[in-house]
Amino acid sequence: MTEPAIQVRGLCKEFRLVHTGYASFKGALLWWKKRNTETLKALNDVSLDVMPGECVAVIGRNGAGISTLLSILARVYKPTSGGLKISGRVAPLLELGAGFHPDLTGIENVFFNGVILGLTRKQVSERMESIINFSEIGHYIDAPVRTYSSGMLLRLGFSVAVHVDASVLLVDEALAVGDLEFQRKCMERIRGFQSEGGSILFVSHDMAAVRSAASRAIWLKDGAVQMVGETDQVVSAYEKFSAQ
Repeated sequence: MTEPAIQVRGLCKEFRLVHTGYASFKGALLWWKKRNTETLKALNDVSLDVMPGECVAVIGRNGAGISTLLSILARVYKPTSGGLKISGRVAPLLELGAGFHPDLTGIENVFFNGVILGLTRKQVSERMESIINFSEIGHYIDAPVRTYSSGMLLRLGFSVAVHVDASVLLVDEALAVGDLEFQRKCMERIRGFQSEGGSILFVSHDMAAVRSAASRAIWLKDGAVQMVGETDQVVSAYEKFSAQ
């Protein structure tokens, strides 16, 4: 039997918030023992599977714990409890372009980000032309990225991410990059990745995009799994809840 590409079991994540009530660092130190602490449970016993070649959507309102889940899968956070297993390399399409250095050129940032995502400089060089062509930013690749528009940053970030030899994509609103034609190209690239056996965990507040991209959906509510099932069924239940 085929093993899941992403396997999450009983995942919990808690954040400890400290409320001192003091405006100065000195005051906080003097009254440290009187501090008021609060535990925020961002995820509560979340379990899910994504099989090879499958696209699964995660939906929910802001604050439902979706970003925390993606951050744990991308190894940004460690879970408080529970376990997860991911087979192969992960390409996180989260906050595209956020890691670019504003004073470096587009080409220099492509090398920088490509290496962070696990490629060698030689591999980045071999894919540079394809990355530039896909991003459609043309001669601006030689300009510092501080001169780029937000759309150009997102395009270049997406292009770098999809040229990594990954078996799992974590996609967070990444299809909202550029115009409709570029969005269509991004969707085609993701579907091609999926047809080659790649697995996708897809997050979006655009329910039409969710219905188009995913075969199954998971609805998170207050950090817990509210519903899992066929995409249209889960999205319909979520839309009915949201309309209340």
